[in-house]
Amino acid sequence: MKSLIEIQKKIIPQAIELMEKRYAILRQISISQPIGRRMLSNILDLSERTTRTEIDFLKEKNLINIAVSGMTITEEGKEILERLDGVMGEIMGISDLEVKLRDKLGINYVVISKNVNGTEDMIAEGVAKCAAKYILKNLGPHDKVAIAGGTTMRRIAENLVKDKDNEEGFEDVILMPTRGSVGSEIEIQANSIAALAAKNLGAGVEFLYVPDELDGSARETLMSIPDVRRTLDHLRVSDKVVFSIGRADMMARRRGMSEEDIKALTDKGAIGEAFGYYFDKNGEIVMKLNTVGIDIEMYKNAKDAIVVFAGSEKVESFLALYKLNKNLTLIVDEESAKEILNRIS
Repeated sequence: MKSLIEIQKKIIPQAIELMEKRYAILRQISISQPIGRRMLSNILDLSERTTRTEIDFLKEKNLINIAVSGMTITEEGKEILERLDGVMGEIMGISDLEVKLRDKLGINYVVISKNVNGTEDMIAEGVAKCAAKYILKNLGPHDKVAIAGGTTMRRIAENLVKDKDNEEGFEDVILMPTRGSVGSEIEIQANSIAALAAKNLGAGVEFLYVPDELDGSARETLMSIPDVRRTLDHLRVSDKVVFSIGRADMMARRRGMSEEDIKALTDKGAIGEAFGYYFDKNGEIVMKLNTVGIDIEMYKNAKDAIVVFAGSEKVESFLALYKLNKNLTLIVDEESAKEILNRIS
C-alpha cells in the first residue's frame, strides 16, 4: 500500500489531492451532520464553488443526502468513509504516527483522529467517533465494560450504535458506571452514560445509584446493598475500562470544591484527576477521595484500559497517568498526539 501511494503521489499527485479533499468533506459531514454548505466551506477552508462541485459529485454517487436542514451521510457513504479511513491514514501519515507513538509510550494501541479544521467540539466529536468505532470492533460477546462520566464519554455512548448486519448482537455484554454520581449534570454522569451505551448496543446495564463520595457507616451500609455489591464485584473483573482524563482544577470545580481547596490542591502539584484520585506530574497521588466504584488499584490491574481525550491541555495529565498501567489503548486527536510525541522524544 505504501509503495503504491508513493508512486501515485509522484505520477498523479492531483488524484491524491482530490481524494484527500473528498475524504475531508465526507468525514466532516459525518462528524457535523446535518451541516449546511456554507458552514462546511468555512470549516474546511474551501471556496464555495469548490464545495458546490464536490457536494454535487458526492450526491450523484449517493454518498450524501441534501435536505433543508443540511447535508447528511448515507449508509453507502458510511461504508466508503470507513474503507477510506485506513487508506487516508497512510496518505496523511497518521498510521506511522500511531505506530511511533505506541512504541514510544510502550502501550498496546494508539488510535488518532485525523485533524480537521473545526471547533473544539468538532475535534472532540471526531475523537469520540474513533473511540466508538474501536470499541465496537473489539467488543467481545460477554464483555463487562466500565465506562466513566463526562462529555467525552457521552459522545462515545451516542456513537456506540451497532451495525445493522451484526447478527450476534451484544445482549450478553454488561455496561457499568465506573463510579457513583458526580456533580449535578445528570446527562454526563456515568450511570446515565452506561444506560445510553447499553440502549444503543442492546446490551445489559448495571448502576451505582450512590453518591460518589461517602464516609463511615453510610459508605459501608450502601456498599452492602446486593445490587451495589454485585456491580462493584463486576467492576473488579471488567474486561474494558473506558475513561477520559481531567485537569485537576476543572474536576475539582465539577465536584463542588471551594476555590480555597482548589488552590490547596494545585499547590500540592495536582495536575490531573481520574477515578477520584488527584495526581502530580510524576503520577504520584496527592489527594484521594472516598469514591464508590473503580479505584486506582483496579485501574492498574485492568485488562484493557481505554483512555480517550481531545485537547492538548490534557496531555500533561495523560503523561502523568499512563505509566501506572501499560495495558492501555490511547484514542486522541492528531494535535494532542503530536504534542505527546514531542514531550517524550
